[in-house]
Amino acid sequence: MRVFVTGASGWIGSALVPELLGAGHQVTGLARSDGSAAALTAAGAEVQRGTLDDLAALRSAAAAADGVVHLAFKHDIAFSGGFEDAASADRQAIETFGEVLAGSGRPLVIASGTLGVAPGRVATERDGHGPAPAEHGRGPQLRRETAEFTLSLADRGVRSSVLRLPPTVHGDGDHGFMASIVSIARDTGVSGYLGDGSNRWPAVHRLDAAHLFRLAVEQAPAGSTLHAVADEGVPIRSVADVIGRHLGIPVAAIAPDDAAGHFTWLAGFIGLDSPASSTLTRELLGWQPTQPGLIEDLEKGHYFQPSAA
Repeated sequence: MRVFVTGASGWIGSALVPELLGAGHQVTGLARSDGSAAALTAAGAEVQRGTLDDLAALRSAAAAADGVVHLAFKHDIAFSGGFEDAASADRQAIETFGEVLAGSGRPLVIASGTLGVAPGRVATERDGHGPAPAEHGRGPQLRRETAEFTLSLADRGVRSSVLRLPPTVHGDGDHGFMASIVSIARDTGVSGYLGDGSNRWPAVHRLDAAHLFRLAVEQAPAGSTLHAVADEGVPIRSVADVIGRHLGIPVAAIAPDDAAGHFTWLAGFIGLDSPASSTLTRELLGWQPTQPGLIEDLEKGHYFQPSAA
């Protein structure tokens, strides 16, 4: 297959490109910078220059492909107060892919998330369909609606699937949630958690996630929801304990009134209890994670090197 990948030089995309190439596929990656283009060329992929706003470039690349994997999202805008704008751009890109792929039976796989799908209980692939609750804000509502729109493309002859990722997709070189938690602990001198720290986060290694994206573009039935979950739910207290031991700092509960000051932008996430299952995904596609789990990966020590801060 010739697969067009947005976000191809990002954290998961840079693992997916060699995964696809190693399985005999051809890859074209979207690149918005010279650095991203060079990285894709070095990895053996072809390059489509453009951004998520360049709908003509997206349309052209999708038309020339046998399938599309959409990983890109304007995270820089989303986390600086522009989540709704980022979600709107994401929707436009997916609508463009849907128009191009309609009636072809070709696959469209998009990245979504498990966080908040079924708070307080283990979420399955059957949960979280329909609009997000109004209290979640317009941005998250838009992303949930976009995921549902993607699934609806199955009725228009697109082999569409939504692949939900856990909040922490970990591995050496991670600069996401887990790296941020480590950085906060280092800066404050306390490895913190909220409440008793029993709230759980699911997790997956980036290489296992990349493998599932490949299986999805190859095999996922139209209209399927998939969970890239290896660890169903790791207690945040367990994460804090490992971080405190490696950094040689105390591990302590942070008072709710102090959460925003201590955890900064992570304050709204760190206390969420949002475990998730991938049982249905494993049965459907035969996916079996083989990489280290989150705690084992933290114990390897790469998150605590100065370059990981």
